[in-house]
Amino acid sequence: MSRIGKRPINIPAKVTVAIDGQKVTVKGPKGELSRVLPDGVLIDQSGETIVVTRKDESRMARQRHGLCRTLVANMVEGVSQGFQKKLEIQGVGYRAQVQGKNLNMNMGFSHPVVIEPPDGIQFAVENNVNVTVSGIDKEIVGNTAAKIRAVRPPEPYKGKGIRYAGEFVRRKAGKAGKK
Repeated sequence: MSRIGKRPINIPAKVTVAIDGQKVTVKGPKGELSRVLPDGVLIDQSGETIVVTRKDESRMARQRHGLCRTLVANMVEGVSQGFQKKLEIQGVGYRAQVQGKNLNMNMGFSHPVVIEPPDGIQFAVENNVNVTVSGIDKEIVGNTAAKIRAVRPPEPYKGKGIRYAGEFVRRKAGKAGKK
């Protein structure tokens, strides 16, 4: 049995879950998320908990058991608390700012890089170098943060670029000096 899949999901107050076959809709104070789960799993709601079980013991059902439980748990957490990813910009002259809803970054190119947020995503910038991506869908928050990081990933010699908060960048020594 899947260790993750067999754990029940607790539904917090102010969150409602509607299950219609394989479609799960979760509404909460931060918004509403809906997802169609793949075949091979059954979703049962009893009171304040949701339990995800397998239809059978096929390989596909076993693979999807823990996945579906985690997807539903992330939906419940997203509409109740939300998710956020923090990024740090390091490098002389590198900075970011929010203009309207868009994120405008000066990353050493000949032009500013403008990133438009997908639906349900907000950007916040502190001190021109700390970017926060927040929203209710964990997948979209992570993908948006990865797109921002891909604009200028941290380089191994000086460590300049965009990195996740707390990310460790291995440094290289560089060339030996002239004698």
